[in-house]
Amino acid sequence: LMLISNITFFMPSVLTLVGIPGLESVQCWIGIPFFAMYLIAMIGNSLLLTIIKSERSLHEPMYIFLSMLGITDITLATSIVPKMLGIFWFHMPHIYFDSCLLQMWLIHTFQCIESGILLAMALDCYVAICYPLRHAAIFTHQLVTQIGTVVTLRAAIIVAPCLILIKCRLKFYHTTVISHSYCEHMAIVKLAAENVQINKIYGLFVAFTVAGFDLTFITLSYIQIFTTVFHLPQKEGRLKALNTCIAHICVFLQLYLLSFFSFFTHRFGSRIPPYIHILFSSIYLLVPPFLNPLVYGIKTKQICSHVVKMCNNNGP
Repeated sequence: LMLISNITFFMPSVLTLVGIPGLESVQCWIGIPFFAMYLIAMIGNSLLLTIIKSERSLHEPMYIFLSMLGITDITLATSIVPKMLGIFWFHMPHIYFDSCLLQMWLIHTFQCIESGILLAMALDCYVAICYPLRHAAIFTHQLVTQIGTVVTLRAAIIVAPCLILIKCRLKFYHTTVISHSYCEHMAIVKLAAENVQINKIYGLFVAFTVAGFDLTFITLSYIQIFTTVFHLPQKEGRLKALNTCIAHICVFLQLYLLSFFSFFTHRFGSRIPPYIHILFSSIYLLVPPFLNPLVYGIKTKQICSHVVKMCNNNGP
């Protein structure tokens, strides 16, 4: 570490993560629900993946997308929680600058992947309900693989410049202390003692491009789905069609409502105490991995029945 002046650090090699500023004294307790959520997320998603992999009847587009969501959730939660618990429980706040950038890239990339998978699931739901006879011909295994590849590449490529713009443009930093529990794009950019306008603009561009594109097409899919469903003659048919998508709607709503709340409080909530920001942005990344397997496990009859079968087989 090289000190240029009494207030500026030149290309620091190590950064310090505070955790949750203002709540340092109770962080060890806050770590308990975070650990519990992480544990449930890991067990739930692993169980979901095991069931989908072992049951041939579940090798359909909806469940393949669901397994992609499970892998994304496991990776997203694992890129945040172990380090967070290291800060909360073991007083290990230090992180290498490059490790911090890697964590930032992983978090934002897998957030984008999650959003892309939810769009793919909405489109699958749309074709299944609006064009049921053509669904198998349209959503082939090849198309599902291609969608998975495109969603992953889109996320990795669109987030990469955030990392490059920090690494190559920003050399001088006011401080090496990040007032956050993980390495988030804006939290790192705010440390810089240089013009960060390009970094801020690109961060907003990524958020609005990904969320704007995905949200638009998810909303359009659901408008078409609801229009088709409410034109069905029988009430049972309507309920059955709606039940197909209810789990997806729950997951989609909780992800986007939490992300919008976190995004807007972070940028415009100057009167909100910092610990509220940090708590919410930590919770909002952990709630989807924790809730997704529970929502799909309860709301999807095929998965629910397989869980019951597994429990009965392992029972006395």
